[in-house]
Amino acid sequence: MNNKLKDDNVDFLFQAILALETMEECYDFFEDLCTVTELKAISQRIVVAHMLSQKRVYSDIVRETGASTATISRVNRSLNYGCDGYEKIFARIDKGQAEDTGEDVEQ
Repeated sequence: MNNKLKDDNVDFLFQAILALETMEECYDFFEDLCTVTELKAISQRIVVAHMLSQKRVYSDIVRETGASTATISRVNRSLNYGCDGYEKIFARIDKGQAEDTGEDVEQ
């Protein structure tokens, strides 16, 4: 965990996010919290991270997401040297999708 990031304000933000229960609540909360541009940038980064974790190449990611190579590089650095936050979330999403479709889930 990044100690520069941790403070009471960030804790409160994360508590608020963890309190969300539905996709509709997420849309309402994030629309109130962020500008459209901010939310699009955040969502673009997580899609880029997911594509990188699937070993997709930069040119495909640029074409499909519109992300700059600088953004892709920054996200790739987080995937390789970060706190494994992306991997934790992707594993949970993949597990949830597999359970929804009745597929076997690898642990």
